[in-house]
Amino acid sequence: MNHSILQGKRGIIFGALDEQSIAWEVALAAKKAGAIFTLTNAPVAIRMGDIKSLAVICQCELISADATSLEDLKNLLEKSTEVLGGPIDFVLHAVGMSPNVRKKRVYTNLDYSYFEKTLDISALSFHKFLQTAWQMNALSPQASVIALTYIAAQKVFPGYGDMADAKASLESIARNFGYYYGKKNGTRINTISQSPTFTTAGKGIDGFQKFYDYAENISPLGNASASSCADFCVMMFSDYTKMITMQNLYHDGGFSQTGMNLDMLPNE
Repeated sequence: MNHSILQGKRGIIFGALDEQSIAWEVALAAKKAGAIFTLTNAPVAIRMGDIKSLAVICQCELISADATSLEDLKNLLEKSTEVLGGPIDFVLHAVGMSPNVRKKRVYTNLDYSYFEKTLDISALSFHKFLQTAWQMNALSPQASVIALTYIAAQKVFPGYGDMADAKASLESIARNFGYYYGKKNGTRINTISQSPTFTTAGKGIDGFQKFYDYAENISPLGNASASSCADFCVMMFSDYTKMITMQNLYHDGGFSQTGMNLDMLPNE
């Protein structure tokens, strides 16, 4: 990778918690590529995680923000543009959480108050950020915004629960706001559907190891790692992808397009 691919670009990275986070890897890759950025997460995540050490490594400012709070998002954008010296060129939205999944409530027996929190945290937070940035004119012309999603938005994956509905909404938000931002100033908005990855959130899904192994065996290239996803995000943040917008991009080793892998069939 061109190590100056993001030279001079300013960004905001949501969702890094610890070294297992995809957002953590994206921050390291963006720093290596020459970007400057702020890190953000919810106050409880900052207390429980290790994001402060990432801020030290990346020599960047950590700004506490609840991604579901319009007031916090406005403050995040104001402080980020002030600290970074101008409007934002790239954003990673890596925010997602389901109380239902955490409480091991199956899809046919959801707690609807939990469901509302799932949607607010995992999908509406994306709309709230984009709307706030729109009203503040905080994104630079031809900026790039990426949100992490999962193929469960299109196909049934038992165990993923109400997160599937949240990801479907997230992808719709990316398409719709992608239209408006594209017309406004050329900003592109995309989602990346990543392979199952051993993040803190991923490991909370029942049977995750079995599913990880299944995807690894089905995919012609195997599962994509968090570090390779980070490299892909950096490319999407760069000027090489100025005409890609409103897309859901599969970064999954071919899993999404593979009907069957002959190696997994029983021998005759």
